[in-house]
Amino acid sequence: MARKVLEQPASEPVTVAPSPLRVALVEDQPALRRQLTRFLSALPGVAFLAGFASGEEALAPVIKLKPDVLLLDLELPGMDGLQVLRVVKPKAPEVQVLILTTFDDAQKVFEAVQLGASGYLTKQASFERLPAAIAEIAVGGTVIDPTLARRFWSLFQSVKAKARAPDPYELTAVELELLRFMAKGLSNAEVGQVLSIDRRTVRTYLLHIYRKMKVHSHVEAVVLALKAGLIDV
Repeated sequence: MARKVLEQPASEPVTVAPSPLRVALVEDQPALRRQLTRFLSALPGVAFLAGFASGEEALAPVIKLKPDVLLLDLELPGMDGLQVLRVVKPKAPEVQVLILTTFDDAQKVFEAVQLGASGYLTKQASFERLPAAIAEIAVGGTVIDPTLARRFWSLFQSVKAKARAPDPYELTAVELELLRFMAKGLSNAEVGQVLSIDRRTVRTYLLHIYRKMKVHSHVEAVVLALKAGLIDV
């Protein structure tokens, strides 16, 4: 008697939903903190962890929880945003920091970037810009608010070499071109469109740049390239 073979149903592909981005906030203004908390808590793809009113209050939880993205006000009572960065980044370097600032904070933003911040938005920017900004820096990108960009990059003019110095990092022509576009505030996707390469290839170039320059973000790489006189804005 022939053995009956039972056909197994074809297995369906399993779709794994991406993990939500874990976000925390440090903002001392109660009204703005409440507004941002409501906005972030309702944002798809975001798991809002906590909102803190001061740097002192935020330090221990942020270092312990290690959110993917920390929205950080610079002008805080007591311990300001720069002091928070000085403590958080060495102990939790994987936390990507997005600075929230006023239009007149170009000098402080400059210092924040040197301390490891991955980008900044002015507080005048609409909440609608936050989701894209959070997603961008969470994957190693950089966010530069155009209303402050010119003043921010102009701070480097006094420290740049007068003449083009030899490239200490041995960057290729494509890598330098990519950094020039990053300095102008373009995202990974926008740089890919300009250079006619896909976003994954942009990311690969960036990883090569990071390794050569011994940095961890676009902004750090751009800062060093400007200081060395390798690119102009």
